Amino acid sequence: ILVFIAGSMIASVYLSFTQWDLLGAPEWVGLDNYRYLTIDPLVRQALKVTTIYAGLSVPLNLAVGLFLAILLNQKIRGLSLYRTVYYLPSISSGVAVSILWLWIFNSDFGVLNGILARFGIGPVNWLTDPNMVIISFVIMNVWAAGGSMLIFLAGLQGIPTELYEAAEVDGANWWIRLWRVTLPLMSPVIFFNLVTGLIRALQIFTQSYIMTGGGPHNSSLFFVLYLYKNAFEFFDMGYASALAWVLFAYIL
Repeated sequence: ILVFIAGSMIASVYLSFTQWDLLGAPEWVGLDNYRYLTIDPLVRQALKVTTIYAGLSVPLNLAVGLFLAILLNQKIRGLSLYRTVYYLPSISSGVAVSILWLWIFNSDFGVLNGILARFGIGPVNWLTDPNMVIISFVIMNVWAAGGSMLIFLAGLQGIPTELYEAAEVDGANWWIRLWRVTLPLMSPVIFFNLVTGLIRALQIFTQSYIMTGGGPHNSSLFFVLYLYKNAFEFFDMGYASALAWVLFAYIL
């Protein structure tokens, strides 16, 4: 912990007050990096894009995950297979998944546009239209709702069956049982998934790095991607460290 976590964090605090190109010695510049943060238009753009993505993807991921968990909490044939199939996307390699979705979202021969064409829609420029690129990433995130689904499923299985039986005796239908029994007792699990989902969403990186590089016109420039570009493309590790602490404060 001291070497790989605490030590690195302490080092990044120091580096955030320096200018360092990874080659020479760090040069102390005081608060210059943080002053530049306040006027850098790309910082505002990255925060905006990241916040919009988190605001759209996390609630949808929670809703889909809970819906799947309720479905997979029933006694049906092949239940273990269904649970495995829905959970697999959430643990697949981020790079491999990004390459898969590059093919799905391709505006010329992508699977998604092929499906939409059957209904007379499209073609849609999923990754090259600034108005659609964030929606594309949101769709990808919802597809990987298996992680939250698994935790919801564990929460559902912890609800005593006597409560449902008592509600049925009182004449409660499925909808009332959902609102008066399931959701209130699931609120701690929903809150846990909300917090962890926001932390993950605010740190999105791999998809934009592989699929769009922050484009088009910085419309998918997520904060971690901008941080990465400053550190390993522009070789401004001091400014990147300052960005990292801004993200830390934002997530906290």
